[in-house]
Amino acid sequence: MIFCTRRIQFCAGHRVHNHESRCKNFHGHNYVAFFEAQAPELDPLGRVIDFSVLKESIGGWIDQYWDHGFLYWKDDREAHEVLRLVAGQKLYVMPTNPTAENMAHYLLTTICPRQLSLVSSSVVVRKVIIWETENCFAEAGL
Repeated sequence: MIFCTRRIQFCAGHRVHNHESRCKNFHGHNYVAFFEAQAPELDPLGRVIDFSVLKESIGGWIDQYWDHGFLYWKDDREAHEVLRLVAGQKLYVMPTNPTAENMAHYLLTTICPRQLSLVSSSVVVRKVIIWETENCFAEAGL
């Protein structure tokens, strides 16, 4: 297998529902995500996939749904009640608590396959790394 990696940055707010410390509060991060793609062979130009295709397909989804928005867990009733009071906000309801680990897993198992299926039948994202701060990151892989 041959791999390539695309770096994508985005800003988003979240809170970790039932967190034992300060991450239970509404806050935001300047996230940096790495998407490692693989293909069984290189294309005729010698690439796994053009880096701009990863940027447009996966980065485009992130821009549309997460960048400068607020992510919250579907079971976080308090966040839902508060956030619905602010008109015009970009909100994304996550199926899981929006930790860096869950965000990486969601991108890897749900968003990347869906977005890449629109542009390629042979390229797969096999790893997603989400840097939440300069000191903390989470990784999800196949």
